[in-house]
Amino acid sequence: MARSAKPCPFCELARCSTGMPLLHADDRVVAFPDINPSALRHFLVIPIEHIPTVTNLHRRTEDFQLVNHMLDVGRSLLQTDAPESKLYRFGFHKPPFNSVNHLHLHCFALPFIPRWKNLKYLSFGPLGGFIEAEKLLEEIKPSES
Repeated sequence: MARSAKPCPFCELARCSTGMPLLHADDRVVAFPDINPSALRHFLVIPIEHIPTVTNLHRRTEDFQLVNHMLDVGRSLLQTDAPESKLYRFGFHKPPFNSVNHLHLHCFALPFIPRWKNLKYLSFGPLGGFIEAEKLLEEIKPSES
């Protein structure tokens, strides 16, 4: 008997079929609080379309615009919800360090709580780890024609 593939939990969230309250929803992305927060505020912004990881993004206008939109949504949410925070951080886990195979932007109002949680969000260069959103945008920015 064949086992059915487990549905993507973030696709279910994006379709609003879990009952989790959303902080933001539009035609491209949804945002919600991380269920295991690592900072003063920790939100996730995900595309509604299933994109597995940052490795599936390319130097294309659509991908660049999507990531830029995700970042704009995350910034807006944190500036509204945690204006007292002096430091924000935005980024993505790169395989093999991602926990869910659905692209998701981590949005932090720092400090990390507890402090050691910052270890989960370090870059290991070509080995993966965490990539800052601005660096990813540089990598996928379309070439000028």
